[in-house]
Amino acid sequence: MMNKELIIRSNSSAIDFALLKDGKLIELHKEENDRNFSVGDIYLAKIRKAVPGLNAAFVNVGYEKDGFLHYHDLGPQISSLQKFVKRVSTGKLKDYSLKNYSFENEIDKDGTISDVLKSNQSILVQIVKEPISTKGPRISSELSLAGRYVVLVPFSNRISVSQKIEDKEEKDRLKRLVKSIRPKGFGVIIRTVAEGKKVADLDKDLQNLMNRWTGMCKKLYKASTPSKVLGELNRANSLLRDLFNESFTSICTDEEALYTQIKDYVTEISPDKESIVKQYQSNVPIFEKFGIERQIKTGFGKTVSMSKGAYLVIEHTEAMHVIDVNSGNRSNKAKNQEETALEVNLISATEVARQLRLRDMGGIIVVDFIDMNKADNRKALYNHLRDEMSDDRAKHKILPPTKFGLIQITRQRVRPEMNIKTREKNPNGNGEIEAPIVVINKINADLQKLIKKGHKKMSITAHPFVAAYLTRGIPSPRSKWFFDHKRWVKILPRDAYTYLEYHFHDHNGEEII
Repeated sequence: MMNKELIIRSNSSAIDFALLKDGKLIELHKEENDRNFSVGDIYLAKIRKAVPGLNAAFVNVGYEKDGFLHYHDLGPQISSLQKFVKRVSTGKLKDYSLKNYSFENEIDKDGTISDVLKSNQSILVQIVKEPISTKGPRISSELSLAGRYVVLVPFSNRISVSQKIEDKEEKDRLKRLVKSIRPKGFGVIIRTVAEGKKVADLDKDLQNLMNRWTGMCKKLYKASTPSKVLGELNRANSLLRDLFNESFTSICTDEEALYTQIKDYVTEISPDKESIVKQYQSNVPIFEKFGIERQIKTGFGKTVSMSKGAYLVIEHTEAMHVIDVNSGNRSNKAKNQEETALEVNLISATEVARQLRLRDMGGIIVVDFIDMNKADNRKALYNHLRDEMSDDRAKHKILPPTKFGLIQITRQRVRPEMNIKTREKNPNGNGEIEAPIVVINKINADLQKLIKKGHKKMSITAHPFVAAYLTRGIPSPRSKWFFDHKRWVKILPRDAYTYLEYHFHDHNGEEII
């Protein structure tokens, strides 16, 4: 049975969400309290200018950089939406349901932006992509309101079902149910989690979404531009809405208000799971207790170490991300070279899938796996990577390995990438150094290499802080080495060393390079 836990840490300026799978950190999200532009928010905005050359308009949503609205993101029913917004915001239309509303003609799908939009016009837009580095938010005026089981699409009459539901009978059943409860004038997209649900669940979800639509329309009356008229759920609830399923075993938060709010939400969407929501009460900080702090420090560096001495090197360039797979110091006998390569590649594929989600890396990612000669092995690697990435919510595409063993991945990013500094201020002077835990990981990796080379009696000289860390605690890192490798390593503090410096010595005190 797999353990899936959501750990939520709150402080005055932000809320951090950590998603753990069997204790391993696989997603990390941060919600700043002053964040205005979340995916899903709807704004009443003002068109700054249409740019025919780009077939797009720049739109003022109240961010320092204008939002970008392409002609293809207007939606076929933009004319109906524009007329509706105008009549609602001037108070001429008080019935917000669309059952008696007459739609305008759809716009030509190959038309140009200036036929449809004029400068200074008001327009209702939704954030599709948050502002990232130098770009303003990417927006769309094809609105949708996402619920737990369904997504409500105003000015449409289509019913569609998530492609992830494969059973044809179930698809037809859901379509029939939704057809009987769909409000006129609204289209509905049925989400994957609706599989097997009763009509009452879907109806309740639709009612909630209709209430949100009505609430939004009320805000339009006399609203100034630009202004937010519909906020996405707070990040805790929107994460739960998209991620939560029967496999969750625990949701834990250190703040009472958040605990109550999440408990209410879980009770509403999945009453039998209410007991897994817990409030964390202890003097040990919550991220420390669940080992998240340590994983953040060791998981976001340029080098990521994995089991069996293998490690990844992750580089970011302007155009793409490049990940290099290294086998560390494994045996290279010809007969098992292929098996070793496959073994390291499979471990690495699992870690690559985790790193993409963890850092929320987007765009083009190229992974340089270790070359394998057998086509079966290359196929096994490709399938394994696809499986590992199957529960990644970001849209992605994986191409089969090239002759050189490169696998290319594209991954959509809708939020700024998680960039966490793993370096800290140097306590011995100026500049920055790796966090202590990273130094310990390096020492561990070096020790394993030396033992493989057959070194028996060894000692380590290191900065007093690091030396103390290696010998303290029950069990201390040193006693763990003893259990694992049957070697007792002598550890000697050296005051003259800088924080990151350490050396291995043999039984004669000669330095081992």
